[in-house]
Amino acid sequence: MSFSARIARRFDDEIRFFKGWMDGPKSVGAIMPTSAVTARSMAAVIDPASGLPVLELGPGTGVITRAILARGVLPANLVSIEHSPEFYSRLLLDFPGVRFVRGDAFDLDATLAGMNIGLFDSVISGIPLLNFPMARRVALIESLLDLLPPGRPVVQFSYGPASPVATRGANFSAAHHDFVMRNVPPARLWIYSRPL
Repeated sequence: MSFSARIARRFDDEIRFFKGWMDGPKSVGAIMPTSAVTARSMAAVIDPASGLPVLELGPGTGVITRAILARGVLPANLVSIEHSPEFYSRLLLDFPGVRFVRGDAFDLDATLAGMNIGLFDSVISGIPLLNFPMARRVALIESLLDLLPPGRPVVQFSYGPASPVATRGANFSAAHHDFVMRNVPPARLWIYSRPL
């Protein structure tokens, strides 16, 4: 892709992001789109050779979606849940073949109903967890880990210095994955998993 095409795509992503932010700042949860550097670091946890599909939460403008596909995941092996109708409509146009679902990541039984997927390789989450009560965050991670083989990760970004999900008394552990300065604001990435 040419330099001018990359700049045009980035500008288009930012315009769509700001429109989404203006329409619902709590559901977007950031002041700028996720950087490509952050997206690549999140996608690095995927094992494309596993043969299992990948679950993405909150693709927004598609920056992380693009990184997942660049990691070697086939579009048909990516299931992506987006809550915003505006983002969802544009994602369908930008990423043909990806299985986008308009729904609620906090209600996975209803959102993934009828997909007939046993397990996912990993979960890449861009949803703004800090906008939700801690009990809902813990329950979400527990439900996501139920969809993964033991040891496989849920990766989540956050802007705070600590894990956005408490692990005390939970059936999973948290590990710091990356700190990305080339993101506005700088992002911390966390991995949640259960032991093998």
